Amino acid sequence: MRKTVVITGASSGIGRALALEFAAQGYDLGVAARRLPALEALRDELLAANPDSGLRVLTAVLDVDDDANVGPVLHGLFGALGKVDIVVVNAGVNDFTAVGRGTFAKEKQLLQTNLIGAIATVNAAVEHFLTCGGGQLVGISSLASLQAIPKQAAYCASKAALSMYLDAARIELKHKNIRITKILPGFVKTEIMHNVGKYPFAVSAGQAAQQIVSAVQKGKRRAVVPAFPWCLLLPLFGHFPDALFRRRG
Repeated sequence: MRKTVVITGASSGIGRALALEFAAQGYDLGVAARRLPALEALRDELLAANPDSGLRVLTAVLDVDDDANVGPVLHGLFGALGKVDIVVVNAGVNDFTAVGRGTFAKEKQLLQTNLIGAIATVNAAVEHFLTCGGGQLVGISSLASLQAIPKQAAYCASKAALSMYLDAARIELKHKNIRITKILPGFVKTEIMHNVGKYPFAVSAGQAAQQIVSAVQKGKRRAVVPAFPWCLLLPLFGHFPDALFRRRG
């Protein structure tokens, strides 16, 4: 029986790559994002790439910054799709900020999108799973949730808070047949951050999506993407010396 996955922030970056990967592996899709033309282009591309598969792709315009509307939009999408097996909480933004140097509004926006919008999405997904007997929630956090980085204070804080929220939710929901998979990407080449390709061990969104889908299918609690070399370096996160980041501060 075909499974169905809903992905937020699906119009670009990791979300779009995940839609392509899930569709290639036989999942039906609900794709949600702010930009309807981009969603419609993605839907057409998915259907064209899988012409004889019986693939279903439904779209929904969703701005997670409008957190009061996240639940109604997602529940409408869930209802149109029928039972949803997996929800990927992916919508997010990044930007450089500077503490005490006039970027508070930008920091507030990062927290609104990456944390409040994500929590609203988690709640809508869990409400659906509770009514249909279970499901799997996938939260896209970041390795930045484990390491303080100058000029990224708000981004690090948003992802650290999301990671903790997902961990607490996993414990709270473990007897409700709801699995939670937390994804910690390293440097992934997407529009979310300019020139990310210059950073070490950067991978394409397609490569990241392949590893994420594999982790989801295995039901992992946590997955680092790309696994190599970050899994080897994971014990060092949170312990790198400040001098390592001096030039960026």
